[in-house]
Amino acid sequence: MKRYIQSIMGICLATVCLTTATSCIEETEPTSVATTDQIEESSSASEALLMAMPAYFNHLWDEDRHYTFGYGAMMRIRDVQSGDFCFSTTSYNHFQNWEINKYQGDGYIYGQFVWNFYYGFVLTANNMVGGVNAESATEEQLGYLGAGHAFRAMIYLDIARLYEFLPNDKTSNINSNGNDVLHLTAPIVTDKTTMDEATNNPRATRTQMATLIEDDLNKAEQYIVHLTSTQGKVLPDLACVYGLKARLYMWLEDYPNAKKYARLAIDNATVGPMSQADCLSKTAGFNVADPWMWAAQQTSEDDVVKTGIINWTSWSANELTFGYNGLGTGLYNEIDRKMYERMSDTDFRKLWFKAPEGSALEGMNPFLIPEQATYDDEDSYYMPPYASLKFRPGNGNPDDYITGSSTAYPIMRVEEMYFIEAEAAAHLSDTEGQSLINSFMALYRDPNYSTKLTGDELVEEIVFQKRVELWGEGQSFFDIKRLNLSVTRGYVGTNHYANARLNTTGRPAYMNYVMVRTEANNNKAVDGWNNPDPSDVYDVWREE
Repeated sequence: MKRYIQSIMGICLATVCLTTATSCIEETEPTSVATTDQIEESSSASEALLMAMPAYFNHLWDEDRHYTFGYGAMMRIRDVQSGDFCFSTTSYNHFQNWEINKYQGDGYIYGQFVWNFYYGFVLTANNMVGGVNAESATEEQLGYLGAGHAFRAMIYLDIARLYEFLPNDKTSNINSNGNDVLHLTAPIVTDKTTMDEATNNPRATRTQMATLIEDDLNKAEQYIVHLTSTQGKVLPDLACVYGLKARLYMWLEDYPNAKKYARLAIDNATVGPMSQADCLSKTAGFNVADPWMWAAQQTSEDDVVKTGIINWTSWSANELTFGYNGLGTGLYNEIDRKMYERMSDTDFRKLWFKAPEGSALEGMNPFLIPEQATYDDEDSYYMPPYASLKFRPGNGNPDDYITGSSTAYPIMRVEEMYFIEAEAAAHLSDTEGQSLINSFMALYRDPNYSTKLTGDELVEEIVFQKRVELWGEGQSFFDIKRLNLSVTRGYVGTNHYANARLNTTGRPAYMNYVMVRTEANNNKAVDGWNNPDPSDVYDVWREE
């Protein structure tokens, strides 16, 4: 077990201190875990390792930095880097440096947070995978092992898609050290990695990373059938494993397999697409796990909930009297105006966003609190046009921070699988791609929907509808980067605030994440092999 403990120390170094835009921070990770013998003898010990993984979704990294509330923060970071998610003001916006492409180099706290959070998450999965011997495990423990492999695959798939260098319009794949970083991802650390290996551990190639993820998913598929409970959807099941395979093969542009596994995920899921009533519910709209395949759950016992404001709900639900979004802050989550205007008025998802004055849908939004309501005869409850109503406070309670923040948020929904299936099919056949997207949209979202687009235009249309569906769920980033799509926030009539009006030609340079400096300081194999710093490479669009 000593070798295993050392491997964790090798990647999650005991003390980290960086030059930042504000200050430095010390980060400490655990240095010991239960022994293999203890785990094999105790189902409760292995269950503790199992539940540490979904608990990490809501790991509060630093209570003094209010953007560090766990995996939900990773989702928010990715969303503000897209063109879909919008703020019309800088008020209380702790995520603005990701949004305006500032301080994204290797010496700042922003990159450190992402890097340390993800590799801390790797640690929790490695604890589970390394803590169970498949040859001597009980069936119950095999189920736990399957979940461990699924979690690790999910984490590394995120890491790979964040850090892989892909061509862009501003930075070269030949970095300042003269090294070619094209298609390099990030170092791989598993439960078998030694200290010596961790300190001389190069960035994995796309192929090497894909092999690890695929192997984890194959083992997850084998073992997870023994998992008897998902504990309220916070653990993955077989359908989620298929869903991760669908995501993996889309990243690899293996469209036959992406289509195959998306369909397997749909067929094995215990849920279908959310209904209009589910999506627009004032009390249970996107705050309960029941309609989804896989969820993160915040509870009243979680530190993030107890803070009142450093949690997913505080940053995602606009209809609050507490938190960062809502009454009194001036900060509201909005959809990009052009994206909203492209949506059909007969698509009920458009009601997720406040209709502008004079539009066909004005007055039809299902507000939790009437806009005319006031609090203490001072603050009026007001939302700007395009503000989100998608994510509701717990039980529809906007006032009590414990109840209102004790919500779930989606890790995987079956709707995503329908869009992956349709897009993968469209890459292979216009006819099948059209058929699949038309069928899903007309049946579940917009009865008047129909498209006859072909080729790249068909793919873009399918991905657009997917981006609408998964707005605010942290997935659009990956499609924009994968498909070399442009981000356009600066245009006449934009609702993005002035400094966020960045336009790119193809995928943004800032979607190639930069490794944190301490990794190079402690891992000689990555020294000189970082992605170029993309900070400030785009000029702000100004209306003339």
